[in-house]
Parts: sequence; structure tokens; C-alpha cells
Amino acid sequence: MGQKIAVMGAMPEEIEPIIAKLENLKVTEYAANKYYEGSYRGKSLVVAYSKIGKVFATLTATLMIERFGCKQLLFSGVAGAISDQLKVGDLIIADGLCQHDLDITAFGHPYGYVPEGEVCIPTDKKLRELAKRVAKEKGLILKEGIIATGDQFVANAERKAWIGETFNADALEMEGAAVAVVCSALNVPFFILRAISDAADMDAGFDFDTFLESSAKTSADFILSMVEEMGK
Repeated sequence: MGQKIAVMGAMPEEIEPIIAKLENLKVTEYAANKYYEGSYRGKSLVVAYSKIGKVFATLTATLMIERFGCKQLLFSGVAGAISDQLKVGDLIIADGLCQHDLDITAFGHPYGYVPEGEVCIPTDKKLRELAKRVAKEKGLILKEGIIATGDQFVANAERKAWIGETFNADALEMEGAAVAVVCSALNVPFFILRAISDAADMDAGFDFDTFLESSAKTSADFILSMVEEMGK
């Protein structure tokens, strides 16, 4: 079966389409969460949703690596656009992740930085290249950029613009940088895929629940195609 691959989301909707395709499913309840182990096209997967936010994402990513022995991690979810080049439904992969709500500037440090940390943690280049190949095969356009993470849902236009300017970020969400810190510290290659769920081009009739369901299927299909190609 080869090395175990972690597939992670923040919400149940983001992982349900993936769990539905696993064979030999085994569910482990641990640390107030469920971890779904199974196989897909001969690859060994561990799938979980963390719950929303950096703390839960840190906990889940750490356990997938340390308790379940995953050697690579793929994250799939939704994000809000900062860049006006991103529209609802677009797919973006992170080339780097930062924490927009990390602030010890009072001590003379830049935003997003703490001593012995990094402002922006890069994702795995090989996994990004694999994603671009999969996108090409599927005829999908894949954007790439910096994604900012924080423990707030940011709806304020001024705050969004500040995050964009300060971190050169294209999108924002609530888990990615926490996963990045864990994977970087433990030397585990990782990848973050996000579907844009809110952007400047939204209309008043937008239904988030319907979007979440459709984008989760698109993202899940994309992630599973990546899994299939991994290790070839």
C-alpha cells in the first residue's frame, strides 16, 4: 500500500465525498474526533476534518502524522478571496501560508512572525507540480498564491485589503498556516487546495450551502486524482 497519505478538511462536507470512495474503511475515535482509515486505488489514506480554526487544525494534523503515521498531507477546503482576480468557484493552491492574526509588532517584529518561526511557510513544490498536472488533465484552471490564515472569518473589506498588502496574500481562511507549521516542523510534505467561496463578484442570491456541496465534490475529485498519481 505504500506510505500513508493524510487527507484533511475543516468541515464534514469537505471530506464526506472522499470517505464515500474509500475501501476497507476503519473509523477510530480519538481526541474528540473521528479518523477514517481506508484505501483508494491501492493507496493508504487517513481522512479527517479538524473542525474550524487554527487550534483544531494543529491538533488534527499532528495526530494524523504522529499517531496514524502519515508521510504526506493534502488539505482541501474553501477560502475567501482577497485578490480581485479570484472569482467564486475558482481553485487556488497555496505556494505559501502565513498567519494574519499573529501580532507581536509591539516588540519590533513584523506581522505574522514570532521568534524561531517563519512569516510565510512554503508548501511542497512536487505536490504543487502534481496538482498542476492534474488540473491540466481535467481542463481546470488552478490559481496559485499566498494564503493567509487567522482565527476570524474576515468579512471587512478594509481588513481584507490590509491582509493582502501586508502578506501579499490572494486568499484567506482559518486552518492552512496551522497545518503548515506542523508539517514544516515534522518534515512532512504538504499541500493546500481551496475553492473560493466568497469574493467581490458575489451576487445577493449566493447560497453557501449549495456552493459548499458542489465545491467539496470538485475538490474531493481533484484530491483523489492527486492521490492516484502520487508515488508514480
